[in-house]
Amino acid sequence: MSSPRRITLKDLAAELGVSTASISNAFNRPDQLSPKLRERILSEARRLGYTGPDAKARSLRTGRSRIIAVVLAESLTYSLNDAVSSELLSGIAEVLDAHGHTLLLLSGRQHASQAPGSANMADGYIVYGLMPSLMLLSGLPAQSPLVAVDFNIDDRPTVHIDNEPASYAIARHALRTPSRRPAVINLRLTRQPCNGRITEEHELLSAEQTITRSRLIGFHRAFEEHGIDPAQVPMWNIEENTFEVSAPVIEEILDLPEDERPDLLLCMSDRIALTALTLAERRGLRVPQDLRLTGFDGIAEGQYRPPRLTTVRQDSVEKGRIAAKMILGLAPRERKLLTTELLIGESCP
Repeated sequence: MSSPRRITLKDLAAELGVSTASISNAFNRPDQLSPKLRERILSEARRLGYTGPDAKARSLRTGRSRIIAVVLAESLTYSLNDAVSSELLSGIAEVLDAHGHTLLLLSGRQHASQAPGSANMADGYIVYGLMPSLMLLSGLPAQSPLVAVDFNIDDRPTVHIDNEPASYAIARHALRTPSRRPAVINLRLTRQPCNGRITEEHELLSAEQTITRSRLIGFHRAFEEHGIDPAQVPMWNIEENTFEVSAPVIEEILDLPEDERPDLLLCMSDRIALTALTLAERRGLRVPQDLRLTGFDGIAEGQYRPPRLTTVRQDSVEKGRIAAKMILGLAPRERKLLTTELLIGESCP
C-alpha cells in the first residue's frame, strides 16, 4: 500500500485561498503578515501535516540558504556562558528570527576542516572578537557578506563601541581620587599567551587587533593627564574572561606586601573586576577604602551585587542587532561606532 502523498506548499495555498508567498512568509518572514493570517496558516498547516517549505529545494532554487553564521573567537561553551557574548548573540538572533533566518554558531578555535558543511552554505558571516587563528576565516567563501564585531578585517564593515574614549572617561573618574599605586588588569593584550604580570619582554597586540589595546590607550591618556608615567604603572594580563583563569593572577596581586599592593585596579572587564572584588573581600580588604575597582561592560551582576561596580556599560544586544541588520542588508554596511555610558558605583565612587 503506497504512503499518502506529502502535502505541498501549493496544496496548502489552494486549500486556504492564499498565495504561495503568504505561506512561505508565514514560516520564514512573519513580519510580512498580520498575526491573525499567520496563525491561520500555521494552524491549518499543522492540521494537514505540512511542516514548512523545503529548505534544501529553496536553497537550490534561490541560491540562498537563509543561514547566517556567527564565528566566535572563543569556544561555543564559553560564548554561551559569557554575559557579554550571550547578549550579543541574543541581539543577532532577535533580528534573524524576525526575518526568517537560521543562526549557525562556529568557533574560531576550530580548524576550517572541522567546521560543519553548512558553514559554506551560509548567506553571510558575523565575526565576533579577536580570532586565535584566521584559518577558519580563510576557508569561508570570499564573495559572501561579512561583518566584524569588536575586530577589524581588511575593509569589511565593522561594529565597535567607543573603547578608547570610554576607558579614558572611567580612568579619569577613578584618578580624581589620588592613587599611590594604580595598576591595570588587561584581557588578552599580549601576542603570546600570558596569564600573569606583563614585562618588557612581552609584545603587545595593536589597537587594530584587539579592543584591549584601545582601552589601554584610554587609560594611558588619563594617567598622563594626572601626571602619572604610564610606563611606571604595573600591568597584568588575563587569558580568559572567567573566574577560574583570572583568580590566580588576581590572588598574586592582592597578596603583594601592603606597600606594593595596588590601591586602584582598572580592570578590562566586569568579570575580572568582580573576581577581584570577591578575592579582596576574602582577604578582609575593604572596597573602596583599601582598594578601589573599576570594570568594563556593565553586566547585570556587577550592578546587583554590593558594592556596585563602577564600570562602562555597553549595549551588547544592540550591537548584535546592528551586525545582523548589516549582514541581511537592512542597514548600511559601514563602520559603525556605538557610544557607551559611564556608571558610577560604590567600588570606585
